[in-house]
Amino acid sequence: MPLVNIILNEDQTEGTKAILSQWLFAIGDKVEENQPILEIETDKVMMEIIAPATGILCKKILNTGDEIIALTTIGVIDSSINSDSQIKVPVQITKTTNTTSIEVINNLTITNNSNKLISPSVRRLINLHNININDLNGTGKNNRVTSRDIDIYLSNLNKTENVLQPNENSKHVTITNMRKSIANHMVNSLLHTAPHVTSVFNLDLSTIIKHRQLNKEYFEQQNAKLTFTSYFIAASAIAIKQQPLINSQLHEQSIEIFNNINIGIGTALNDDGLIVPVLKNCEQRDLLSISQVLTRLTNKARSNTLKPNDVKNGTFTISNHGVSGSLIATPIIINQPQSAILGIGKMEKRVIVKEINGDDVMLIKPMCYVTLTIDHRVLDAYQCNKFLSIFVETLENWK
Repeated sequence: MPLVNIILNEDQTEGTKAILSQWLFAIGDKVEENQPILEIETDKVMMEIIAPATGILCKKILNTGDEIIALTTIGVIDSSINSDSQIKVPVQITKTTNTTSIEVINNLTITNNSNKLISPSVRRLINLHNININDLNGTGKNNRVTSRDIDIYLSNLNKTENVLQPNENSKHVTITNMRKSIANHMVNSLLHTAPHVTSVFNLDLSTIIKHRQLNKEYFEQQNAKLTFTSYFIAASAIAIKQQPLINSQLHEQSIEIFNNINIGIGTALNDDGLIVPVLKNCEQRDLLSISQVLTRLTNKARSNTLKPNDVKNGTFTISNHGVSGSLIATPIIINQPQSAILGIGKMEKRVIVKEINGDDVMLIKPMCYVTLTIDHRVLDAYQCNKFLSIFVETLENWK
């Protein structure tokens, strides 16, 4: 009998830990070749795994929450069964609170609740949040209720109800694999690995604001959003070229200085965590090229379609924390094993004093604070302040 194994290839995880997030089909369902059959979550991205063949999903070896190792079998598809014919097998019926599960002995399982189909992972979420399944609108195949449907239901519920329910003083939110990874990474970087030191500079944004106003429309015609972050990436690449030690990694017996400048951009995913897509080879890119790549990566991050390669091999990171209103964040945790991270604060109009023709003059300027947090094992104040000086000078005198 031609059985086809569902296997996670090494290039799909690219060395990162993967967890089975959810099966998109129940055992006994027909699946089509190249159709998404399950979702996995690495410590950085969520991705779909496609069916390697057309047939009947006859076996699930791994379940929701299980760790997936590359080249191991996750499940099995029977490609010999004619999916249009009726499958006749003995069954054992087990009743639960919200659903009836029909477990087929020959490795085939079908679950149903009236006309609603649910998977074990969805059943777990329904019980966890005490949801009446009849309140859910299934958007999956054959009106199957998916975890996304539950997320939408809970999100809408929170919009109309207070967080504190009657007779309740708190609620528990499940810690995702991404949030666990962020927590471990931050603690390891700050407390166990690198001594963090931060320098703060002022940045006048007047010049790039004018430049952006003049060029924004042209960039949009080239499928690029001209954001302030594009300027920050370009200026960082210029400053790194003059202070290459910023773009380095510490090893036990050496400091590795990278020729390629691969800049990661911290991107918030609302309450779901933080992702850092990486723009590769910024040393070779102009402002337009940077804006085009940044636009694509940002769209992929917000639509949860980033691939592992999109978040790999960063050598330097920018955290634009000012978009959420922060003036200064210190220390911003270094993204290990990198040696430095740049922070950009909120833009605000401030009164500054400049000497013009020998006189001190008060001017109102759009200003922000920029910080560079360094790994003091690799870098000293000289390289840190030199980088920031070049970075600020580049932006304030943008051509």
